[in-house]
Amino acid sequence: MNSTQAQAEENRYGKEVAVAISGCSKDDARMVFDVLRAAFTTDRASVDVPQDLGGKRPTVWNVNVDVSEARVVSGPITIGEPVTLDVQGGYWAVDELRRHLADAFTVRVVGTVSGDQEEEVRLRVESR
Repeated sequence: MNSTQAQAEENRYGKEVAVAISGCSKDDARMVFDVLRAAFTTDRASVDVPQDLGGKRPTVWNVNVDVSEARVVSGPITIGEPVTLDVQGGYWAVDELRRHLADAFTVRVVGTVSGDQEEEVRLRVESR
């Protein structure tokens, strides 16, 4: 792999954020997914909506987000109750995701784990 290819590969991974949503209803998860899809390119189609799987174990919905080409989210979004997001990616990418979520929700950082090149952040989003 030449240096240009290596740099392109590094930049691509530096712009992706893995998001896990839990601790909420499927409707609230869908609202958060809709905001993420409106602001960024994701690996979830609009018809790919969260489903309840039932049982006693918690449900976690996942999406991968490319923050390299952000779009503006048009105003606050109402959700029924706070939603927990665990986001993992490069420092810049996680900050970009958090900044755009703040266009639609009140966003609080409730925990972080920092690494050399990436961080994992637990966010709590609520209606404004």
